[in-house]
Amino acid sequence: MTGWPAAPAAVLEPAELPPQPGPPRVKVLHVITRFWAGAGGNTLMTAVGMDPRVYEVWVAGVPGGPLWERARAAGVRTVELRGFREVLAPGDLLVLWRLVRLIRRERFTVVHTHSAKGGFLGRFAARICRTPVVVHTFHGLSFHDRMPPLRRALYRRLERLPRSSTHAFLAVAPQLAREVVEQRLAPPGRVRVVPSAVDLEDIPTDYDPAARWELGFPEHVPLVGTVGRIDRQKAPLDFVRMAAALRTTHPSAAFVMVGDGPLADQVRQLAAELDVEVHLTGYRPDAARLAAGLDVFVISSLYEGLGRALTEALAAARPVAATCVNGIPDLVEPGATGLLAAPADPADLARAVGWLLDHPDAAAKMGHQGRARVRAAFDPATMCSQIDHCYRDLLGLPPAAR
Repeated sequence: MTGWPAAPAAVLEPAELPPQPGPPRVKVLHVITRFWAGAGGNTLMTAVGMDPRVYEVWVAGVPGGPLWERARAAGVRTVELRGFREVLAPGDLLVLWRLVRLIRRERFTVVHTHSAKGGFLGRFAARICRTPVVVHTFHGLSFHDRMPPLRRALYRRLERLPRSSTHAFLAVAPQLAREVVEQRLAPPGRVRVVPSAVDLEDIPTDYDPAARWELGFPEHVPLVGTVGRIDRQKAPLDFVRMAAALRTTHPSAAFVMVGDGPLADQVRQLAAELDVEVHLTGYRPDAARLAAGLDVFVISSLYEGLGRALTEALAAARPVAATCVNGIPDLVEPGATGLLAAPADPADLARAVGWLLDHPDAAAKMGHQGRARVRAAFDPATMCSQIDHCYRDLLGLPPAAR
């Protein structure tokens, strides 16, 4: 309905008119597995950033995490689904039933799902309820080459099943969109790329001495670090091995990991075995600000849709060395915005980090170019505008007035 004429300018301000009715708001339900970390932060920004005059937004997902209270404080309706877990479980049928009850009771116009399990259960429930519009965002893939073959095949099959009941597919990076099509999770030509926004206002625009001081390292020490959950996906043990390899050529370098997770004790144990000190800060809500105190920011992930921490580090103009997986090469272009290394190859990652430390002027320029790129395209308003356009296109509504 893009040919509908634009509204003329208002003759008077709304306050000068008698009370006027408006069309009913579009009810949107976001269904997400983990309402925290990268995909959770993206979903929260989407829920909060949509025009409240047009949309009534709900979020449903796995209970727990710091974002639920933030969502409620921002006026978003929330449902923490009892029994909903990250992994496949017998209780998933009960979670599906609860989702169906919620969708039928509230009569949502749009169900927008995120992540693999949230996407499967949410889209299945929406199909049962005949929801008019179903959208799915790929923040990453649930399967990867390092999984056991049978498990990988099962997860891929489950992600393919809801394809026919989905009206629009979004992906956070072009290479991820390509993988989605190649794996037949979405039809060709049906995936829109919508960059996953970050809260740019809370991120320093350059190196931050205060963040370095808070991390506890002096200015003259080359500081290499990472931010994220310490779990298998992020390959934190590869970070430790990279640190040990780098110490042979850069003995004055120091290493820090901002975050927490199930592999934290293994990180400490391996660091002791390799005789390299890696400082773990634990979970920090201000992790994006602390990353601005690093000389080189590292991503060692085995798989990563794009990586919220990566985007935040580039927003602070940090030189980046990252593994070449999924959507990361869309943001880290060698020699322009950082350097890439092969996944599961700590020696290769150490070479990339060492090069950035040895060429500080070139590294700084890459960081500045990365900052310009991120701050131009990854702000919440841009992301929400693109999602609003997707919803309007599916509903036959004209574009929002500018």
